[in-house]
Amino acid sequence: MFFVTVVTLCAIGAGASQIVQLEWSDLQQKIEFEDPFTKLSEEQLLHLGTYARIENLKEKAPDRVTPAMQAEVNEGLRLLKSEGIDFQDLLAKRAEITELRKQQGTAVVTELDGKHIRMPGFALPLEYSDKKITEFLLVPWVGACIHTPPPPPNQIVYVKVENGYKTNGMFEPIWVSGELVVKPLTKNLYLKDGSADIGVGYTLVADTISSYQQ
Repeated sequence: MFFVTVVTLCAIGAGASQIVQLEWSDLQQKIEFEDPFTKLSEEQLLHLGTYARIENLKEKAPDRVTPAMQAEVNEGLRLLKSEGIDFQDLLAKRAEITELRKQQGTAVVTELDGKHIRMPGFALPLEYSDKKITEFLLVPWVGACIHTPPPPPNQIVYVKVENGYKTNGMFEPIWVSGELVVKPLTKNLYLKDGSADIGVGYTLVADTISSYQQ
């Protein structure tokens, strides 16, 4: 059961029937491709990574490759071959798959531009005014951008709050509604040991925020 407190920030121009409720997956433009690396086990990925790392070391500093390193590589390749894994074909596809993964993480859904939406997430504050947050990043999990690497841009929404919202703490779980704008941008996030530029795929001017707890 959720206990919900609704804070109205400004007048809602759209009727309830016009509000589109979204999940995080709805913000991702689907790019269909076969990723052969998802079919590998953790051990197979480890062997493949070890091979790629040692081959790279051979090119840059061959004198640093020890017999023990080469023996580890040879054993890994033997196991991959015995399991029917074509490691050379996989490595040849690595750059292509990496680029497709990048496109999957940045591709936004342009059809959502201008839609009045409602969606859940966790608030990562950016700017404060009178002890209220006026700007924040809506992210799909606790710790994103701070304790874990940032989600891809199409999994982050930059939210502006005209009258501010009194938060209960960092990464507060909330529902946010407002007009969604498809506008890729970069926001600077201040951290204890510096700052980081975070890629964002969407912007939303909030008209209501609902704070909830389970």
